[in-house]
Amino acid sequence: MASIVESGWRYLITNFNDFQLACLGSFFLHESVFFLSGLPFIYLERAGWLSKYKIQTKNNSPAAQEKCITRLVLYHFCVNLPVMIASYPVFKFMGMRSSLPLPSWKVVSTQIIFYFILEDFVFYWGHRVLHTKWLYKHVHSVHHEYATPFGLTSEYAHPAEILFLGFATIIGPAITGPHLMTLWLWMILRVLETVEAHCGYHFPWSLSNFLPLYGGADFHDYHHRLLYTKSGNYSSTFVYMDSIFGTDTGYRKLKALKKVGVEDDGHEAFNGKEL
Repeated sequence: MASIVESGWRYLITNFNDFQLACLGSFFLHESVFFLSGLPFIYLERAGWLSKYKIQTKNNSPAAQEKCITRLVLYHFCVNLPVMIASYPVFKFMGMRSSLPLPSWKVVSTQIIFYFILEDFVFYWGHRVLHTKWLYKHVHSVHHEYATPFGLTSEYAHPAEILFLGFATIIGPAITGPHLMTLWLWMILRVLETVEAHCGYHFPWSLSNFLPLYGGADFHDYHHRLLYTKSGNYSSTFVYMDSIFGTDTGYRKLKALKKVGVEDDGHEAFNGKEL
């Protein structure tokens, strides 16, 4: 397996230069993973398949879904791609490389675990700031246009928010200066994680059923159902930051009610604490 990966990587670095791989290659990889993982949830919702696993009964209209896709393509080409190009010198300065030999899986896994922990910490605080009155009204409310999220809404946001919270994703790699392969693997996992968190479905095989600290779709869907400053559940991946700072109070109360079989039509009453 290692030899296959190394052979494939040798082909890439032989036929493409660092800039092409780090910028254009990263962009193409991101778009492929994002849309291939996110689009199926649109078709699941439209067809009504696996509806028993859908967290909310409400569906988005085809027009709303198409609006999301159109804006995403615009934002990705006009914001994400320029940011990737502009950040290339920074990553090169911090030590990013694409040459052989490839890093060991021990190094790769250690760095990615570090990225997940750091990203979740930075994202939590940045997300809480976006739920203050002015920033929510003028910036973050764009992301909350979809109270019933689906996979692709994970990256539907105001351009200022894309830049602001995008910092949480790139700060780890910027610090460590990883091999490009590690950066790509981190990007793939991060995209899959955020698409899953916004997918709107809680399946028996969802990671949150097996990893106690992982938030997942059920955790983040609650955040979208409540608006403005008191929604709670601000973390991107894990649940411990919200637990430590008491911003998951409403979600935990709702879960407790559901566990004892109590219907909760007014869950807005159980909100997390404000920043």
